[in-house]
Amino acid sequence: MPDLLKKPFGTHGKVHQITPENAGWRYVGFSLYRLRAGETAQEATGENEVILVMVEGKAHIEAAGQDWGELGDRMDVFEKTPPHCLYVPNAQQWQAEAVTDCVVAVCSAPGHGGHQARRIGPDGITLTERGKGTNTRHINNIAMEAEDYCDSLLVTEVFTPAGHWSSYPSHRHDEDDFPRITYLEETYYHRLNPSNGWAIQRVYTDDGALNETMAVKDGDVVCVPRGHHPCGAPYGFEMYYLNVMAGPRRHWRFVAAPEVEHLM
Repeated sequence: MPDLLKKPFGTHGKVHQITPENAGWRYVGFSLYRLRAGETAQEATGENEVILVMVEGKAHIEAAGQDWGELGDRMDVFEKTPPHCLYVPNAQQWQAEAVTDCVVAVCSAPGHGGHQARRIGPDGITLTERGKGTNTRHINNIAMEAEDYCDSLLVTEVFTPAGHWSSYPSHRHDEDDFPRITYLEETYYHRLNPSNGWAIQRVYTDDGALNETMAVKDGDVVCVPRGHHPCGAPYGFEMYYLNVMAGPRRHWRFVAAPEVEHLM
């Protein structure tokens, strides 16, 4: 069985560290820190560009030789307010000092020095509705294709109401054949409300060579190296996820699964 479901390896400090090397792919990295007030986290970006996402809480951040002040005002991710984020290019350093207990996501992909460090959000990020019926969900686009902040990264937040499906109709982006489809690796950082809930995520290919169905708990990460990847929240549990995508080109083009083409 592929190791696509990543459980946090702790409850404090760095609790996730997904790299191209340990994920078995080429582009996407994802780390997560859970800090108590007064604690710090710091990293060098190296060959990667990074977007720091304040998932919850507040932190004072210094990066790329600048003091960016206090970022964050969303104390619970399910407030659904726009996140405070910071883009840090490759060959730089960043440090976050927690002002309150906080959760900081570190989204990374190859950087080419094409962009300067900058704040992203909360201004300019608007919660928007996508889908219809029980396929309705709500999106905070942090750095998708329309936002020209990055060399490689595509980053977005999704809130899925209880009883709804998301990343659906099922689709894949695992070939480099632009403009029909693009190759993008992807991670899903999941949260559930209430936190003792669960959700379901499938990752499967048309030929069935990859066919995994995972029970996702609060704080889990799912890696999507290829194939379709829908997820569903059962009645009674609201689902959030932070998506990170990257590949050889910064375009999001996908192909629907044959069984759901009539829904597109």
